[in-house]
Amino acid sequence: MSATGTRRLTTAQALVRFLAAQYTERDGVRHRLIAGTWGIFGHGNVAGVGQALVEYGGVMPFHQGRNEQAMVHAAVGYARQLNRLSAQAVTTSIGPGATNLVTGAALATVNRLPVLLLPGDYFASHAADPLLQQLEHPVEADVSVNDALRPVSRYFDRIGRPEALLASAPRAMRVLADPAETGAVTLALPQDVQAEAFDWPEEFFADRVWRVRRPAPDPEELTEAVQALRAARRPLIVAGGGVHHSEAEAALKALVDATGIPVASTQAGKGALRHDHPADLGGIGHTGTAAADDLARTADLVIGVGTRYSDFTTASGTLFQDPHVRFLNLNITAFDAHKLAARTLVCDARAGLTALTEALSGHRVPSSYEDEYRAGRTRWEEKVRAALRADDDSAVPTQTQVLGALDEVVGDEDVVINAAGSLPGDLHKLWRSRSPRQYHLEYGYSCMGYEIPAALGVQQAAPGTAVWALVGDGTYLMNPTEIVTAVQENLPVKLVLVQNHGYASIGGLSESVGAERFGTDYRHRAADGTFTGAPLPVDLAANAASLGMDVLRAKTVRELREALATARAATRPTCVHVETAAARDALPAEAWWDVPVAEVSAREPVNDARARYEHAVGGRRHHL
Repeated sequence: MSATGTRRLTTAQALVRFLAAQYTERDGVRHRLIAGTWGIFGHGNVAGVGQALVEYGGVMPFHQGRNEQAMVHAAVGYARQLNRLSAQAVTTSIGPGATNLVTGAALATVNRLPVLLLPGDYFASHAADPLLQQLEHPVEADVSVNDALRPVSRYFDRIGRPEALLASAPRAMRVLADPAETGAVTLALPQDVQAEAFDWPEEFFADRVWRVRRPAPDPEELTEAVQALRAARRPLIVAGGGVHHSEAEAALKALVDATGIPVASTQAGKGALRHDHPADLGGIGHTGTAAADDLARTADLVIGVGTRYSDFTTASGTLFQDPHVRFLNLNITAFDAHKLAARTLVCDARAGLTALTEALSGHRVPSSYEDEYRAGRTRWEEKVRAALRADDDSAVPTQTQVLGALDEVVGDEDVVINAAGSLPGDLHKLWRSRSPRQYHLEYGYSCMGYEIPAALGVQQAAPGTAVWALVGDGTYLMNPTEIVTAVQENLPVKLVLVQNHGYASIGGLSESVGAERFGTDYRHRAADGTFTGAPLPVDLAANAASLGMDVLRAKTVRELREALATARAATRPTCVHVETAAARDALPAEAWWDVPVAEVSAREPVNDARARYEHAVGGRRHHL
């Protein structure tokens, strides 16, 4: 204390103390807004934020990362698991440490998930220009590499003076806690300012609660929505991630139970209804189920709840084919609510669904419609069981049989994490979600390398829960480093490492567009550049073991089941490595996805693919 009502601290110390006093509150339950800080230190933050974290380690937990992008992924996984009510910060040095944040920041903002980024920056005084790792711009001296974070951040500020933090830090917290505006928030911290002392008002460090609103629907919008629902003969709900963020699963079930309206889910919304609910049709769109997509083609009213309608969800504008189909979007974000020329309910998902249920009292869809979609659901369930079943326990498992074996082992509250490759398509079609948080797919940015660090964040948010990271060999090779952090912090994550010697998803896509799987296989090349067919002598299981994991190798279906059961009971980070059979038995896509094909080519596979493309793209609609 230096004077009455003030406290003399460095900017970094003041920031850490401020962050430790921030809370969110929803429905009367309080959470730490910034529950911990991930960090990798260099000259841009070690003497500032690093020193402050040592000084105030008792109030701000610290987690040591190995890769800056991965630290953001871990923080995003943490925030998603806690329904965006609690988040984590990430601090890095300047230069490559800061630019490595960009991919993670984009992922957070695309998925509407909060994370606080604290990259170091150049000297505000310019006393040391050009600083080590500093970008010099010939006509804009105030530009640094951190400006690359501006377009992928929901709020950005460079703290050029200590007192600037008094205004900027609360603004940053407001965005992190706002259910409509949240995403990556960046406070770029010049390293001389981090270490500069200032007399901070005591009020800056007082506990502050940011109430997470549940705005109710506008009465006129609600009236119009109810009229549209009562007039619809074939309504379909598309449940997105906003259902989970709002903790609106029970409200969705109440509406469905009362009205009989069926539900299809996006990747982020899967699990909004339990898989065995009679109105749950599974995933929708290019990676969706036949039950959901067949119904979507004839729906006359599509009710989007907490979804941003990606091209996968809408099947690039070709899925909803009824000539008179209209959309009703319930979303807390007006930007998303107005998509597809929809009627809007701009409100909290739980509040909106509850209001709809009350206003629709006595209304139910025609019984013939219920019979139709339940029959479609039953037919699809038969296909799912066949795809997941392994009749020969001594055989090498296919990828879908790996999912079948995992389905037998997981508990209702286990969390299964994935993000990229061929697994998202198989999971969206086939996984049977038993609880709201079990299915954790990052498919807004579909970022390879997300799964392992996200599993760490989820494990921190839900200690005692079995957390599974499902990765293919391509994803594993991009970002395995946070295994070391899992070992260091004794986070008992379970890694299922599927070895199929290449990029299976993009390989299939490449073949479908006439690119002949070029550059998608992990195999030896001959002198003429052709593949010899022999797999590379790469042992990913040994790599995982070298990073500190316990590793179980499974070669058959029987060994896989045993290994998964052992992993679930493990109290240390554990990897199950399985090489899958070359032939995948995944069910085909039920809807089209727009990937443009070369208009001219001397190669016949391209010309054939172009003909198919022109036929498919002709079915696209602009919903106006």
